[in-house]
Amino acid sequence: MPSPSKRRTRELSVLEKTPTGIPGFDEISEGGLPKGRTSIVCGGAGCGKTMFGIEFLVRGALECGEPGVLMAFEETPEDIARNVASMGFDIQDLADRKKLFLDYLSVEPSEIQESGEYDLEGLFIRLQSAVDMVGAKRVMFDTIEAIFSGFSNTRTLRAEFRRLFRWLKDRGLTTVITAERGEGTLTRHGLEEYVSDCVILLDHRIKDQISVRRLRIVKYRGTKHGADEYPFLIDERGMSILPLTSLQLQHTVSNERVSSGVPDLDEMLEGKGYFRGSSVLVTGTAGSGKTTVAASFVDAACRRGERCLYIDFEESRDQVARNMNSVGIDLDCWTEKGLLTHEAWRPTQFGIEMHLLRIHKFIDKVKPQCVVIDPITHLLNGSSDKEVYSMLMRLLDFLKVIGVTALFVSLTSGGDELEQTAVGISSLTDTWILLRDVELNGERNRCIYVLKSRGMAHSNQLREFVLTDRGIKLLPVYIGPGGVLTGSSRINQESKERIEAIQRDQGNERKRLEAERRRLTLVAQVTALQAELDAAEVEGKILLREGKEREEQEKADRDLLARSRGSKDAQAD
Repeated sequence: MPSPSKRRTRELSVLEKTPTGIPGFDEISEGGLPKGRTSIVCGGAGCGKTMFGIEFLVRGALECGEPGVLMAFEETPEDIARNVASMGFDIQDLADRKKLFLDYLSVEPSEIQESGEYDLEGLFIRLQSAVDMVGAKRVMFDTIEAIFSGFSNTRTLRAEFRRLFRWLKDRGLTTVITAERGEGTLTRHGLEEYVSDCVILLDHRIKDQISVRRLRIVKYRGTKHGADEYPFLIDERGMSILPLTSLQLQHTVSNERVSSGVPDLDEMLEGKGYFRGSSVLVTGTAGSGKTTVAASFVDAACRRGERCLYIDFEESRDQVARNMNSVGIDLDCWTEKGLLTHEAWRPTQFGIEMHLLRIHKFIDKVKPQCVVIDPITHLLNGSSDKEVYSMLMRLLDFLKVIGVTALFVSLTSGGDELEQTAVGISSLTDTWILLRDVELNGERNRCIYVLKSRGMAHSNQLREFVLTDRGIKLLPVYIGPGGVLTGSSRINQESKERIEAIQRDQGNERKRLEAERRRLTLVAQVTALQAELDAAEVEGKILLREGKEREEQEKADRDLLARSRGSKDAQAD
């Protein structure tokens, strides 16, 4: 027995994949279709099977340098070329440049005899010749039912399927085969999905009179893949598939701040505004100023030279631009400069997933730094709350991943609780701005309140604001005896308090004058008493001096008298 050190290690080979080039599909399949193997694309009529295969060939030829062969059994190459020209695919030009080989083979079921000797050698020879002519790496069969429509024996069918798939695999051809969906089975015969390496199911359904297309990878041998249903769109650029499961909570965050477009609102957010790449929800009733707040945000972003995408489900671009001119916001100038892309369509025009796909496509096209959706509540028309919530959650996560600052506008009804949204995404957003109308004394006045703003210290004040010809202006907080006052109540209360202040000032002035009068009286009295005191002091000094003078005079007189007497006595002796 060989020792462990002498044992040869065997490297595990990973299944190689061929990118399809179809936006979104390579992501959910983690690389594309199995290289050198056969994949079945099945579904009902009009679901996009042929389009998937054609785009697989076209993008392979243009983007991957892999020529291909289209083997059609129902439509001629000319018909297919005309059908896909509206998607921007010129397959005839690719054929002329030897990047595609277009072949058409008409097969009638009556011409096929089911016997043990029947084989596909004629098809193989024709296909090998086409592959050699262009050096093909990719092949498409459209559709496989045309080849095996004359067979009814299950054993023979399975054997011929295996034989065809083995022939393609031996030559390393990555193949897409379209198949019609059967009754209760993925394909008409119910066998193709078992012998193929990858099975892709396309579905075109109608819900509430709205068309919805979905894709699901039912089977993929040798690798993991997304197994959910993914909405896809076919438009002028081909197919676009939205990968849902790839969106995870792994986005990076920024400490940079961007202005809301309303300086007074920025002051309520630490004087700096929103975090870049964050999500902002603006809710309020009709006429509360939601669109003006959104337009102010867009205007500020465009002034910074950033690209903005404005998706509107309620008003046309021209109508919004006209309305915003009344508050001093010129959106047309930003559109002309290429900084603002304003798209508007009715929410009932597409299904909920189609809205998400269209928004994704616009984001991919515009590559904006800021996105506004106005209003998200209109998406509830024709869709359930759960569907809208799921759609918005995926959109919000997608925007966070690519670092786009998003502002969502949500309409609330007058009778609803103000601190809740119809869609229920308030917990997913980073900043929630609540606009409300305060009714008092027969009038309604607009107020704004920052309900939450993650990661920053924000104001907790309810601020009244007005729409001026220079945008939104927040008024100073004014609290009256009964609480916060707005509108004419505020003006009346301010007038009343001004009158009371004047009256207080006048009363204080009277008291001051009275006090001054009393002070002057007392000063006069003090002055008079001081004069009396001074006079008394002077008189006392005079009396004192006179007394001293008398005493001195009397002493002098005595001395003189004494001397006088002394002289007389001396004479007598």
